Amino acid sequence: MFNKQNLWFITLFSLILVLGVYYVTIPSDVLEKVNNKVKSEEKVVAEVKEETSSLTALRVSKENSRKEKIESLENSLTSDNLSSEEKNNTYELLKYYNELQGKEENYEKKLKKEFDLDCFTKIDNSDVEIICISEKHDKELANKIMRTIQNEYQNKMNITVKFQKK
Repeated sequence: MFNKQNLWFITLFSLILVLGVYYVTIPSDVLEKVNNKVKSEEKVVAEVKEETSSLTALRVSKENSRKEKIESLENSLTSDNLSSEEKNNTYELLKYYNELQGKEENYEKKLKKEFDLDCFTKIDNSDVEIICISEKHDKELANKIMRTIQNEYQNKMNITVKFQKK
């Protein structure tokens, strides 16, 4: 009667037919909502693409240097020459770099939310470097940014804020 190929053809054809009928019978307001949602997502993507290339270049260079450090730590972690104590220290360093990356991303989001600034942050031990894209170079704003970041730490941090024009 029916072989497998014919059965698959009929199954897929009926599925396409049902989906076609469903699409035709959908109310237009539902389609408008879907289209509006797609357009809003496209706007978000466009805003992300507008981010300045200098911040992107800084992020890429930081990411590359960290990636090299992490790869060397991972290689040493998998080698048989290290003692268990040295492997533990290497593992702790890997965790530290991952935490740093998370903190830097959180600070950038926080500064974007509070001050509406595109920023680049880099943490190195007790030094925090922040580069913000802004047309005006405001000492009060820099001071507020420093206080915001310092509130995240219990110890005194060396925080530097630099402004760059677009």
